[in-house]
Amino acid sequence: VQLVESGGGSVQAGGSLRLSCVASGSITSASGMGWFREAPGKQRELVAVIIGGGHTNYTDSVKGRFTISRDSTKDTVYLQMNNLKPEDTAVYYCMMIHSASAYWGQGTQVTVSS
Repeated sequence: VQLVESGGGSVQAGGSLRLSCVASGSITSASGMGWFREAPGKQRELVAVIIGGGHTNYTDSVKGRFTISRDSTKDTVYLQMNNLKPEDTAVYYCMMIHSASAYWGQGTQVTVSS
């Protein structure tokens, strides 16, 4: 399984970005997919996850601002990020759990300036 993220960039606080993660295989057989982020000097943290039935969960700091979704016809998972804050600055990684293994993308940089 290969995951390729895109959509990162630089925005001002209050702006929006939509990240995309395209999988090389079908995402319908994945146990779950999620977005993580890693800021300089900090540990990688879970941002949002979507599991088989479509249930979603978010870390508290992004609730109400970020939305994770998927399009199985395109084998793509999205992260819509609104009202971005400087503390959202990080490298964002897509992750898929499939057959008890975790697969990661290469990451995409998101930079939010104040």
